[in-house]
Amino acid sequence: MCSVCGCGHGEVKIDGKEPRNHSHDHSHDHSHDHEGESEIGVYSHAPGLAQKRMVQIEQDILAKNNSYAAQNSNLFSKQGILALNLVSSPGSGKTSLLARTIRELGKKPVISVIEGDQQTANDAQRIRETGAKAVQVNTGKGCHLDAHMIGHALEELAPHDGGIVFIENVGNLVCPAGFDLGEAHKVVILSVTEGEDKPIKYPDMFHASDLMLLNKIDLLPHLEFEVERCIDYALRVNPAIKILKVSATSGEGMEQWYEWVRTAHKMVLSGHPTADIYSKTGGKE
Repeated sequence: MCSVCGCGHGEVKIDGKEPRNHSHDHSHDHSHDHEGESEIGVYSHAPGLAQKRMVQIEQDILAKNNSYAAQNSNLFSKQGILALNLVSSPGSGKTSLLARTIRELGKKPVISVIEGDQQTANDAQRIRETGAKAVQVNTGKGCHLDAHMIGHALEELAPHDGGIVFIENVGNLVCPAGFDLGEAHKVVILSVTEGEDKPIKYPDMFHASDLMLLNKIDLLPHLEFEVERCIDYALRVNPAIKILKVSATSGEGMEQWYEWVRTAHKMVLSGHPTADIYSKTGGKE
């Protein structure tokens, strides 16, 4: 599994550059010439590795990731930032949904974005066209973002106190489920073009998420997709998950999503010094 092999960690780029040494409070150096081990993982799949050893490696990798995630979470807390981890299959409409969200939520709170893809900066460029600051993380062969990558990206991003950081993860319904990035919530986006059984095919992701956005509902008249069955499957996997039906194309249901974001942001700001700024403006300029 990817948490054991550490796939792609030697190929990570932040806005096209290798991660630089930084002041983020990680207790490690940044020499990337390890023979067999990356910052969070091992480069080779190590054929024939004993099962017990594989389990130990996986536990070590996830423990190290969780340590980095805790540092990210502490930074978000200190700065009064709401961090949301957007996860989905490729083609779910994440970037379109995010771009519309940025345009329609307004200039306050200040939104910034970490984009995760194996290659290209296409999505970061789309986000920058909305006026939001975006940093692109390319994972190479890697199939997910991890907390260490996010720590590097945050230094480049320098998010605004009291703002919102959206993390658009690599399109994958498997591996990102196991990696905490320090976010307040995972938000899983499922499009109606994917099939209503995705929640029971990929239960870990839906179990780990607090909100499911059922996207592209404008296409329902043209598809054989049973909405209620999909919702039932999601609730079987995670009875606490909240589900909103939206269309990033038509705008249907998007205001409910914005209200969920505003509420989550207010909860993060509660008791934080920056809360006074937004209470005076109603969260808008």
